[in-house]
Amino acid sequence: MTKRRALLSVSDKKGLIDFARGLIEQNFELVSTGGTFTVLKEAGIEVKQVSDITGFPEIMDGRVKTLHPAVHGGILANRSLNHHLDAIKEHNIKPIDLVCVNLYPFKETIAKADCTEELAIENIDIGGPTMLRSAAKNFKDVIVAVAPDDYSVILEKIASKSDDYDYRKSLAVKVFDHTASYDRQIVNYFVDDNIELSYTNKKTLRYGENPQQKAYFYSDKKPAANTIAGAKQLQGKELSYNNIRDADAALEVVKEFSHPAVVAVKHMNPCGVGVGENIYEAYTNAYKADPVSIFGGIVALNEEVNKEIAEEMVKIFLEVIIAPSYSKEALEVLQVKPNLRLLVCETTKTQANTLQYVSVSGGLLAQTVDSLGLADTEFKVVTKKKPSPEEEKAFELAWKVVKHVKSNAIVLATSKSTIGIGAGQMNRVGSAKIALEKLDGQDNVVLASDGFFPMGDTVELAAKFGIGAIIQPGGSIKDQDSIDVANKENIAMVTTGIRHFKH
Repeated sequence: MTKRRALLSVSDKKGLIDFARGLIEQNFELVSTGGTFTVLKEAGIEVKQVSDITGFPEIMDGRVKTLHPAVHGGILANRSLNHHLDAIKEHNIKPIDLVCVNLYPFKETIAKADCTEELAIENIDIGGPTMLRSAAKNFKDVIVAVAPDDYSVILEKIASKSDDYDYRKSLAVKVFDHTASYDRQIVNYFVDDNIELSYTNKKTLRYGENPQQKAYFYSDKKPAANTIAGAKQLQGKELSYNNIRDADAALEVVKEFSHPAVVAVKHMNPCGVGVGENIYEAYTNAYKADPVSIFGGIVALNEEVNKEIAEEMVKIFLEVIIAPSYSKEALEVLQVKPNLRLLVCETTKTQANTLQYVSVSGGLLAQTVDSLGLADTEFKVVTKKKPSPEEEKAFELAWKVVKHVKSNAIVLATSKSTIGIGAGQMNRVGSAKIALEKLDGQDNVVLASDGFFPMGDTVELAAKFGIGAIIQPGGSIKDQDSIDVANKENIAMVTTGIRHFKH
């Protein structure tokens, strides 16, 4: 039986040895380049160098090694066209039936702090994308592998003779997607205001915000473990469009906290946030913050769900729970509600330079995440009265939450939990009224505003409800009006110099 030929040239050596051995078992002869050749030889695998088939050595530090008719003629020859077959026979070119290539690590190289432009340029692969695209173009005759995760399936398909047209085409599509993404990374490196958007269809959803809307969930190719796309679902119904958006909102709030914290979200706004000495206390505080709105909501925790919390959670209807882990006992308790969606997700903070995207008609908006916290502000007491130590602790919680509430945003909080939240109103007084109506005699309640006060009416309203301290960005040309009202009503006011609008 005539041996088929496979060309292997990989930067990522994961799974290479086993794949090469599997190909030899399927009667392939191997041809390779540079470092890949060395690795295979050291493993005792029979392999030829590309220079053996081109009759030309690698030159220019390996920049030129596979760009040769003996390589590309062997890959691109259409086996159903006699004149193609005549051409490779005339020029003594043997067909190449499988191409396994992955590319120089350009993205990883430019991510290094000490990367120079010269080093980045040297890590722009030329021969690799050319071989991949050649093989992908001729997928009818050539199997092409770009992802180590596909190696085992490819071997199984070859062994069972089920590497049919559709399967080969699916591998080719992966290649074109991969090389397009690779080229976009290079463009982005040289042009600062370009972005790469490359997503895969993670799931087709039942419908969108409403049943009459179609919806799809797209994710990064390798979503981070601290994202909803990277979360693992342990039980429950499929996530809906609204579940995903609400879960994402809850996750981003709980990421703000380094000590035990629990966040309940409804319609993409936090309705109750609690902290505590332990995660059970945090859950209790979050629940008490708004026991009505939490019904049918999303709950995110930044520590493991234990049996004690699980027993409380099953008493109410929840859509989704998000946590870094669940104890075995907690899972047993939560199983009594099989439709309850349980997600495992890391709660580490999103990196400050991460871009967020929002689609608009005919375009796209992008911005970096709002990563600033209270420690990053100017924190200036602008009134005669200073906030008490307990009120300053409450400021810390309120300021973390208010940045995640839709503008105009008002958050009332103690040092342990939110008390009232006003979101998304067309004026700030409207949001304040909604939040202040939740007051029920609690002590040391502070008010946080995501934006400044253009007039003193919000402060006047807060005074009527007995609020003793306010934190807000400041920056209005009428700041003094609010300060004067605060002084008149004996309210402590702090300005931060930073706003947290969320539209």
